[in-house]
Amino acid sequence: MTRPQPRATERTLKEDDFIVSKTDLKGRIIYGNKTFIKISGYSEEELLNKPHSILRHPDMPKAIFKLLWERVQNGKEIFAYVKNLCKDGAYYWVLANVTVTFDSNGKPRDYHSVRRKPTEKALETIKPLYEKLLAEEKRGGMEASEQLLKKILKEKGVGYDEFVLGLQ
Repeated sequence: MTRPQPRATERTLKEDDFIVSKTDLKGRIIYGNKTFIKISGYSEEELLNKPHSILRHPDMPKAIFKLLWERVQNGKEIFAYVKNLCKDGAYYWVLANVTVTFDSNGKPRDYHSVRRKPTEKALETIKPLYEKLLAEEKRGGMEASEQLLKKILKEKGVGYDEFVLGLQ
C-alpha cells in the first residue's frame, strides 16, 4: 500500500469522540471502532491486519514511538500525543492512552489504544517540542532525539508521564 502524501488539511475530533483500536503484539490492527475508521479515511478491510504504522505521520518523532513500544512491551501503559496521517493525506492530533491486554495466564495478548481530542493548550507545547525532536533526529538520529527529550524533561524537573498528563 502506498503511503499518502501529507497535506495541510487537519481533521479534528469532537470533544466526546473516542477513537478505539486494538493491535496484535506485532502492531497489526485487529479492531477499530467506527470513529477510527471514519477519521482515518480507510475502510475497515483496508485497516485490519495492517500495521498501525500505516497512520504514522512523518511529523512524528521516532523517539516518541520508541518510548511507546518500550512501555507497552514491558506491560506498562503510556499516554502520548500523536499526529496521525489519514488515507487522503490529511492529519489529526490525538492524546493516546495505550495499554496491554493480558490473557488469563498473565501473558500479553494485545494492545488497546483509546484516543481523544487533545487540548489546544497541550498542542501549543507539543507541536514545537516535536519540531525540535524531529530536527535533532535529522541531525543525529533517533538516539539524539531521545537524548534531547530527556534533557528537556530534566530541565523542566518532570518525568515523561507527569509532563504529558500535565498538558491536558
